[in-house]
Amino acid sequence: MERPGATTLKGNPFTLLGPQLKSGDPAPAFEVVDRALQPVTLDKTAGKTRIFSVVPSLDTPVCDAQTKRFNEAAAHLPGIDIYTISMDLPFAQARWCGAFQVDNVKMLSDHRSGSFGQNYGTLIKELRIESRAIFVVDKDNTIRYVEYVKEVTDHPNYDSALAAARQVAQ
Repeated sequence: MERPGATTLKGNPFTLLGPQLKSGDPAPAFEVVDRALQPVTLDKTAGKTRIFSVVPSLDTPVCDAQTKRFNEAAAHLPGIDIYTISMDLPFAQARWCGAFQVDNVKMLSDHRSGSFGQNYGTLIKELRIESRAIFVVDKDNTIRYVEYVKEVTDHPNYDSALAAARQVAQ
């Protein structure tokens, strides 16, 4: 499924691959890799409320700020796991986390297959990077909050995503 013009980068329209998910949908399966190059699937993350923070690349200002913001929040959210997902190689993710002492969020790379991006509707066809999005998924793998950020260079609504996660985790 293609969604032409579903996202923009500096005002230029791009096509997103995959469905546009909404709250109440079952969370789609995916397979990504962690910083140790080990496969991570939806099932391997189950059992807690999760925030999937999707970013194009950690080496850009908004992605940097988004990941740092969720890293700070993760230290104060027992029962909630926060994952940052990008196309960055696991080595780059590890380097970036080390440089900024980011250790509360779990870094996942979609570089191998793009399965997260295709299944969650965040893969930018023309660039093969992720668009910016936030998903809150409950312990039973149901999506409880979704935000697709239309303009890739804009910030997501951090407060709404965190509030949704807190409410789901209760």
